[in-house]
Amino acid sequence: MAAAPPGSSVVGLTGAGRSGSGGAREWLSRVAPRRLGGVDPRIRAPQPFTSVRNQPARPARIAAGWHDVPMASTPVLGRRGGTAFVLGGGGVLGAAEVGMLQALFEHEVRPDVIVGTSVGAINGALIAADPTPSGVDRLREVWAELTSEGIFAGSVLTRARTLVRTRTHLHPREPLRELLEAHLPVQTFSGLRVPFQCVAASIERAAEHWFTDGALIEAVLASCAVPGLLPPVELDGEHYLDGGLVHSIPVGRAVALGADTIYVLHVGRIDRPLRPPAKPWEVALVSFEIARRHRFAADLAALPPHVTLHVLPSGDLGPSAAGDLRNLRYRDFSGVPERIDRSYRAACGYLDRSGTSGEGAG
Repeated sequence: MAAAPPGSSVVGLTGAGRSGSGGAREWLSRVAPRRLGGVDPRIRAPQPFTSVRNQPARPARIAAGWHDVPMASTPVLGRRGGTAFVLGGGGVLGAAEVGMLQALFEHEVRPDVIVGTSVGAINGALIAADPTPSGVDRLREVWAELTSEGIFAGSVLTRARTLVRTRTHLHPREPLRELLEAHLPVQTFSGLRVPFQCVAASIERAAEHWFTDGALIEAVLASCAVPGLLPPVELDGEHYLDGGLVHSIPVGRAVALGADTIYVLHVGRIDRPLRPPAKPWEVALVSFEIARRHRFAADLAALPPHVTLHVLPSGDLGPSAAGDLRNLRYRDFSGVPERIDRSYRAACGYLDRSGTSGEGAG
């Protein structure tokens, strides 16, 4: 993680959910000197779950850079600011976000705006439709359905036939569409109870595209169109792939929309060490992790002075690196209940220690 600008507040960076200063501090010291010329002394890892509070306020400024151009947006929160939930991508690992959401709602933290990528777009859209503890319970039921039925069902032969027929992907999108149609009570962005936006990657423009209105399910499908697994989604003559290609943890979008308190719900791995790939399957995994972490670090480097960022712990166990083959097991939903419970406990511990409660939604 790169150091944030002086005056910003980055709270609760625990990475894989370990208490104390070890993992996050080691990552910070390893990455920041190379990226930004040194570690800001005001940004430090928890001791455990301590935070860096804001320095005297200075005029808000988002550092200019390549990542600002496609993010241009009219703030939806206006001058009053507000609380944003940022839900990152990560496939089946996105079950961790359900436990984090449960912890946030139990601590009476409510979103004023939600932004999501890939699986975070699914979780985010469902919570934006029903931003209550009951909505989180229903989201758990959705994940239970994923576990029992499987969005990516089919034998090896079936997947091979799909690939031969389509030449681009292994699975049809219809099962995911049917799941969203069954569980989303609204069809358009305007019907949501909390403002929600999701991102996808435009093939023709080689750029991020933020969906903010219109057909909700089509937008979520576009944000979830994992290359090679699901087909691109065509909307108005343009083709879209998974939003994780361009903005896996879209903190910058939340800032652009006017949020001054941001909760990052991620799937883990962001503090785990990367090493040069030594096996064929590690090449793509490590390459994607570099792109994913670079954008997240750039957003943190551009964090305005008045913004407080909470990075919730995922509760992940073990020191596995980003090239771990387990990251390829996109069809294995067997660990979903445990992952939800683990992230819930870790997030509750963080929120209890940080004294966070009653933020957002008004």
